[in-house]
Amino acid sequence: MSKFTLIIGNKNNSSWSLRGYLAIKYANVDFEEVMVSLRPSLDRASLDRLTPAGKVPTLKHGNNYIWDSLAICEYMNDLHPEKNFWPKNINIRAHARCISAEMHSGFTALRSVMGMACLNKFECPKLTGDLKNDIDRIISIWSECVKQYGSIGPYLFGKYSIADMMYAPVILRFKSYQIELPDVLIKYFDTMINHPDIEEWCLDADPNDTAEPINKL
Repeated sequence: MSKFTLIIGNKNNSSWSLRGYLAIKYANVDFEEVMVSLRPSLDRASLDRLTPAGKVPTLKHGNNYIWDSLAICEYMNDLHPEKNFWPKNINIRAHARCISAEMHSGFTALRSVMGMACLNKFECPKLTGDLKNDIDRIISIWSECVKQYGSIGPYLFGKYSIADMMYAPVILRFKSYQIELPDVLIKYFDTMINHPDIEEWCLDADPNDTAEPINKL
């Protein structure tokens, strides 16, 4: 099997990189990690040299390049179906894919106002307008999942899945910006914060990388 190389941005800020990282960690394969500086200045030359689309994360596997976080998740699922990246049940799997796709393409106000800085704390912003709508929608998604599948396990669909990987940066944003959550979500929040792969990511992060992250970097 060819070697895996994961190209990522600064760990304190690069939310999309975190998603790709969680996927390859869950697959439990050996990989090399290459960080391209996004903070305090963008290393555009390295980004363009190492990645086809000039974006992180990018996974290199042999001669193959996969340059999108959700695509990396799907690729690792295809390589390691025994890991069950998605729920086995077709209806539950469809639900998990829907909320993952919604995270992948939406919540622009949240991304703009509450950039990920996983080791830093900030005052909670004023929750109005589109930002409030985004946060309310995420809380609604999580609450619905926990109520439906909480008897299976502590994650959104009971067992850890791509859906949790896609929402992991939001967990860290909510921690940084001290967003209050309903009681029904406390167990899920704590489970994610204490997930060993997320803890390892945060331990490697640099708290000085506090600039507002670039969207999709």
